[in-house]
Amino acid sequence: MHFSSEQRLDDAVVERAFTLGEIPGILWTPAALPPDSVPAPLILIGHPPLGLGRMYPRLAGRARHYVAEYGFAAATIELPGSGVRPRWAAAEQARADLRRAMAIESGGPVGGEIIDALILPLVDRAVPEWQAVLDELLSLPGIGGPVGYEGGVISIGVRLAVVEPRIVAAGLFAGSLVPAAVFEEARRVTIPLHVLLQWDDEGNDRQAALDLFDAFGSREKTLHANLGGHTGVPQFELDTGARFFARHLTGEPR
Repeated sequence: MHFSSEQRLDDAVVERAFTLGEIPGILWTPAALPPDSVPAPLILIGHPPLGLGRMYPRLAGRARHYVAEYGFAAATIELPGSGVRPRWAAAEQARADLRRAMAIESGGPVGGEIIDALILPLVDRAVPEWQAVLDELLSLPGIGGPVGYEGGVISIGVRLAVVEPRIVAAGLFAGSLVPAAVFEEARRVTIPLHVLLQWDDEGNDRQAALDLFDAFGSREKTLHANLGGHTGVPQFELDTGARFFARHLTGEPR
């Protein structure tokens, strides 16, 4: 892992850009740790494949809250085929097919073949990359886990929750472009879950999101549904999610 830049965002947070092979990412950590402190828990912050540059303000806002207010470390990576990473022809074709299908259906259900072509290859590539980055992050001084996953793509979060034992809790952002195979994987998820759903999300099939929540095998799972569109998540949900991670990553009842 190579760190290419470092900046102090405020008195409490240090941000460092890194690369692991061809994978760019960002790590946020507390600016100072007491000498007797235990290593910081780590939250992996997921996001849609729109590019880190475009997503940065939202990602950094969430990360800074986790670090400054709760003492966690947080990290994110550029997904395959997005942002500054090499173009991925199959993914671009799948996105074009999705746009055409949504235009034809006028917001109605999209066929399973299109969803599979868009999501499953992304999950298959992104999850091993997340695991490789996690190996490196947990070897750094001051970061020791346990680990949480937060955000989207929800299918990536589901796969990580199934195959990565170091992730002990997940806060997921509901989305409806979920392959049938991921519904089956969801039944194998057993870690605590905190799921956010925007009730009026114009790009989300509400019933599909509810069905996925129902499919999760976790004994502890909470659904927070709020009125509003895709980008209208209430600010208070950030702290609600942070308290969820505090309970499960530190054992503290926040």
